[in-house]
Amino acid sequence: MIAPGSTVTWLPLLSAAANLPSPRSYMAMTYDSASQHILLFGGYDGTHYLNDTWLYYGSAWSKVNTPVAPPPRTNAQMAYDIATRRVILFGGYDGSHYLRDTWVWDGSTFAWTQATPAHSPPDVTGPMVFPDQTGRVDEFGGFDGHFYQGTMWQWNGADWTQLHPAMVPYARSSAAVGFNPLLDQIVLFGGLGDVNPWNTWTYDGTNWTMQNPTIQPQLVYGSSAAYDPNLNVVILFGGGSGGVDQSSTWAWDGSSWTQLFPVQSPSPREGAGIAYDEVRGHIIVFGGENSNMLLNDAWELTP
Repeated sequence: MIAPGSTVTWLPLLSAAANLPSPRSYMAMTYDSASQHILLFGGYDGTHYLNDTWLYYGSAWSKVNTPVAPPPRTNAQMAYDIATRRVILFGGYDGSHYLRDTWVWDGSTFAWTQATPAHSPPDVTGPMVFPDQTGRVDEFGGFDGHFYQGTMWQWNGADWTQLHPAMVPYARSSAAVGFNPLLDQIVLFGGLGDVNPWNTWTYDGTNWTMQNPTIQPQLVYGSSAAYDPNLNVVILFGGGSGGVDQSSTWAWDGSSWTQLFPVQSPSPREGAGIAYDEVRGHIIVFGGENSNMLLNDAWELTP
């Protein structure tokens, strides 16, 4: 658990470069360890579904004009696959269709390639996509336009294989997920679902367990979560709650939630991108929306 009195703060990243991603929410964002940059793709700017690709190098953003790119979408998710040293993007919504295409980003060539798996998770928006204990990328849940999904899949480098844990979280979409490698534990919280999603689940690589912490964050969807090795906790920030966007910061230490009270904080928002930047050594939050106002500010959490 974080020691009482520990001081953290969110600091705005004031880039000298005018070249910034446009305001947007529900973009896909992750850290590409192979090329040591944050990768950002797509999202929604209030009018258009986007398919631009951006890199953040620890001090400035750079737009990458790729010859091939995934079609425009919002609320897709992606994660870095340690085994293949590639980023895997899955799902989303393009304004008309729920998506199930899989795309692979190669940070050494700055190129997207559409994968052609024989099997795939369902067409969904708001899937949870995250690295697991094997170094592979897993997918859980999402919303297919009619039903919230509760299946779990693993990417093997060429195909999706459905996993069958004895227990899985209740079906949901747009939940927050973070992986603590020191504890070898994945934590999932909140989201949207027909069955109450106001709960905390952990995954040990074999099975999911619903935890019963004494306190936990209020129910949020579209919140942002990432592991912070400086604190050895998964940080959860913001999210929407009953139509009201939040700005609270919470920490999961493997067994309990602790609310943090930063000296300063980003404005309330949902659908923000988040990643731990190994170059800066801090968690970075970018963009999102606050009561339908689209944002393109960036913040870093400084313990």
